[in-house]
Amino acid sequence: MTPDPEVRFRACLDDVAAYKPGRPPARTDGRPTYKLSSNENPYPPLPGVLAAAVQAAEQMNRYPDMGAVELLEALSARFGVPVSDLAVGTGSVALLYHLLQATVHDGDEVVYAWRSFEAYPIAVQLTGATSVQVPLTDEARHDFKAMEAAITDRTKVVLVCTPNNPTGPVVHRDELLAFLDAVPSNVLVVLDEAYREFVRDPDVVDGVDLYRDRPNVLVLRTFSKAYGLAGFRVGYAIGHPDVVGAIRKCALPFGVSYVAQAAAIASLQVEEELLERVESLVAERTRVVATLRASGWEVPDTQTNFVWLDLGEETVAFSEAVQAEGVSVRPFPGDGVRVSIGEPEANDLFLQVACAWRS
Repeated sequence: MTPDPEVRFRACLDDVAAYKPGRPPARTDGRPTYKLSSNENPYPPLPGVLAAAVQAAEQMNRYPDMGAVELLEALSARFGVPVSDLAVGTGSVALLYHLLQATVHDGDEVVYAWRSFEAYPIAVQLTGATSVQVPLTDEARHDFKAMEAAITDRTKVVLVCTPNNPTGPVVHRDELLAFLDAVPSNVLVVLDEAYREFVRDPDVVDGVDLYRDRPNVLVLRTFSKAYGLAGFRVGYAIGHPDVVGAIRKCALPFGVSYVAQAAAIASLQVEEELLERVESLVAERTRVVATLRASGWEVPDTQTNFVWLDLGEETVAFSEAVQAEGVSVRPFPGDGVRVSIGEPEANDLFLQVACAWRS
């Protein structure tokens, strides 16, 4: 027999680390477990959203609308933007992957703060481009002066995660506008606003307002967090037609399922009711942060549905201690732990461990 040829892979894969999802909780004593490791919305789907998804599932033998026309029209009406300025994908992270496919390759650079969304370095490496990671400030915020200094003639894209995952702080209006004014017009700035619905800081500018007058600004958002559709994977991008058109060219055919499209449309129709749930999570966030700070923790100002604990070398031990109580959190070994805001019962179990840790 002729031996199989040796398969050759792209060199950039040698250093790519697999994305690490939040672990589900594990327990064997029969007591309830809670998952606070993936920033999911803990509430079940609203009846109308569930009904729309179930009805759509009856057509699973058919391909979905590849153009997602109804969803794009619904988003267009919701945000007051042309359909030509919109693209949808299997979560906002998929849209980021498509965007990087369209914009960067070997020798190019992508600038972003670090630590930030774990998918960023993976997405950049897969294109063959180089990540330029700019350390966060001591307050776990973007250092825009350092990011500006990191931009070179090889920089094609800058990623701004606001609020920042996994640390929580949001970018303020004045600092973002000053940064955008300093960025060369041929460098694309991506505002990753996956947690925008949880922001209550009044000193924040809406990325959708910014993009309108700035051709080099793209906004990414998602239905996974506030809208509770994490299991269906629906995200959207808002940008100028040339940028959005490039994303669409790189998108997988029929990527967003018919069920996901139907659920997203239904979610926009009951947005007011869904955002009442977001208010409940924001109230829980306030309670959790206040309790942690009263116990001696220094918690960054979070405008998301999670909190960040800077634990350094204690990270793994702390996450294991919380896991022992039936609650999974997201450890970043050597740095800290990200803990989603979930059901009050889950938050209480986490706080029990956290407060004891500082006593």
